Amino acid sequence: MLIDLQIHSTYSDGYLTPTEVARFLAAQGVKVAALTDHNTVSGWSEFQRACKNEGIKPIVGVELYTKLGRKHISVLWYNFDPSDPELHAILRSSQVRRRNQVRKILSKMVDRGFKIDPEKLLDKYSHYISINHLIDDLLAEPANRKKIKNELGLSHPREEDIIHYYFYHTRNTKLHNACIDLKRIVRLKKRLGGQLIFNHPARYNQLKKDLIVELKKTGIDGLEALSPHHSVGAVLYAQALAQELRMIMTGGSDFHRQELTRGPLKDAWQYFKIDSSNLLDIKKIIA
Repeated sequence: MLIDLQIHSTYSDGYLTPTEVARFLAAQGVKVAALTDHNTVSGWSEFQRACKNEGIKPIVGVELYTKLGRKHISVLWYNFDPSDPELHAILRSSQVRRRNQVRKILSKMVDRGFKIDPEKLLDKYSHYISINHLIDDLLAEPANRKKIKNELGLSHPREEDIIHYYFYHTRNTKLHNACIDLKRIVRLKKRLGGQLIFNHPARYNQLKKDLIVELKKTGIDGLEALSPHHSVGAVLYAQALAQELRMIMTGGSDFHRQELTRGPLKDAWQYFKIDSSNLLDIKKIIA
């Protein structure tokens, strides 16, 4: 059975609405799916309705930027109560902290000559502020496009080039992910239920046994093994760790949109599919 347990919509850094995401997944033959927008559950109700219309079983989910000590850990949380006031307070706090960071960076860009109204731009985003969407807004102004090309020395700068240069290039402009204390999330999970999964760990070279053991002791239930960010070797190693440590295995496409490319490949679903039969104890999440 085809499933997808990591997907993003316009409520964070995706480019399709939750309804459009559900239609896209149905066209791929997906039977179970989770919308996992960054640090927000605002798209859940729409996604739930749309999935039911498309014959897909919806799983409530969210992707959280967390920290454990000095380590930054990205986790997926499934099957919790999305209406809980404490959860919403935690998510809102992280959103406000990110908004304040982005405001400072945009103000510095104004000082450098960019044509931006920081407050007007920020007002477009009532939930998680997506940097890729901000870049789209910046590039919509011809003067900004010209300035970016000149400063980067590139005639066709990629989104990744722009994000790195203006949001992560120097200490003064480095954007942090407004992380939430992982132990606080684990405590909340004990009350709200669900499963916590360490997602695409190999993407940032974090697929290490000592870290996985520490995370399991902290309260993490599983690993996202199947991910387009992982090599075959990483998938096999994650599978071995999950079996050894008796952790749930999950998989997700990390879908954001069909890319604007001239090549035939437009998205992960053209070469990457997640079959539930390959995932250890996945029924604990999708049953």
